[in-house]
Amino acid sequence: MFNFKIKKQSNTSRARTGVLTLPHGEVQTPIFMPCGTKASVKSLSPQELVDLGCQILLGNTYHLHLRPTSELIAKMGGLHNFMRWDKPILTDSGGFQVFSLKDMTTGSKKKNKLKLTEDGVEFYSYIDGSKHMFSPKNVIGIQKNLGSDIMMVIDECADGKSEKKYAIDAMNRTHNWALKCFDEYKKQCDPNKQTLFPIVQGVTYEDLRIKSAKFIDALGSFGIAIGGLSVGEPKETMYKMVDVVVPHLSPEKPRYLMGVGTPEDLIENVYRGIDMFDCVLPTRLARHGAFYDETGRKNILNKKYELDESPISNCPLFGLNTYSKAYVRHLMKEKEILGARILSMHNLWFLFNLMEEIREAINNDRFDEFRLNFYNKWEDYKPNNL
Repeated sequence: MFNFKIKKQSNTSRARTGVLTLPHGEVQTPIFMPCGTKASVKSLSPQELVDLGCQILLGNTYHLHLRPTSELIAKMGGLHNFMRWDKPILTDSGGFQVFSLKDMTTGSKKKNKLKLTEDGVEFYSYIDGSKHMFSPKNVIGIQKNLGSDIMMVIDECADGKSEKKYAIDAMNRTHNWALKCFDEYKKQCDPNKQTLFPIVQGVTYEDLRIKSAKFIDALGSFGIAIGGLSVGEPKETMYKMVDVVVPHLSPEKPRYLMGVGTPEDLIENVYRGIDMFDCVLPTRLARHGAFYDETGRKNILNKKYELDESPISNCPLFGLNTYSKAYVRHLMKEKEILGARILSMHNLWFLFNLMEEIREAINNDRFDEFRLNFYNKWEDYKPNNL
């Protein structure tokens, strides 16, 4: 039920295309996965996602554990049945959310203090202040209940500005948890229905990233994730860390860079050999009026769009190419839900279409040309190595 076949390897970079076969279908890589954080990609139906080009989406263990609970979802037949999504799902372990939400006031107005041990991390729900524990045993159990095709080990996503001593401790903890997660995976899960990806950590220290990559790769997993990047460090630092890590990962395994989703980051990390990406950005930006065009990220709330009759999108689906920028600006100014839906659909279509163009360019030996042409128009960022 699990297979990854490389279709085309670029002769001039690490870029490649492939087919990822999972229990709920095939995925053409490289691929962008939208975040269905709480069993929903915000404001969009599963059928709309399929029509826009979504092949696989991400569910969030942290949020689904807190509400409605993985036990309830299991009773409903798993996440696929619960949300009526029959394509593949990847679930994260919730580790990133535990650490990133550590300063959020809980539902009972208590400070969400973390208690970190070698066995896991204790935290309080942001909803009602109840105490919870994420350990290798229960994050595997939660994801088993959810029934995702790809599960993730629990890891510690150390702050990008961490001192090296703490980065070492966090990396070692991540490695130990990975070992325990695989033990639990063997006890709890059906390997024909679910697979488990471990995560490379090491903050921005090259020697730690290399050490972690070698350790994680040696676990013999079907695929591998790279975590702890795109968390505030400069883009060039992220790219450098990916350049450091990828040569130490087995080429036959799919490579997943967690939490990355700007157009330039997708292109630059595909160039460096990454196969899978996820990010909340396209729909989150949409809810704040931001959208992509071929020159970069724009904000529809800007005054210059008030009388702009040009279409908001080139996407022919759902009439998106019939709505004027002036109309969508009006909707967003009035906080009409339709405005956020139009921008969400457009931003997702933009990224899905970008990935399709990337795959086509790699398959036809013109990815370098595609990359150069993209940056000739793109105003938001220019890489150093063009």
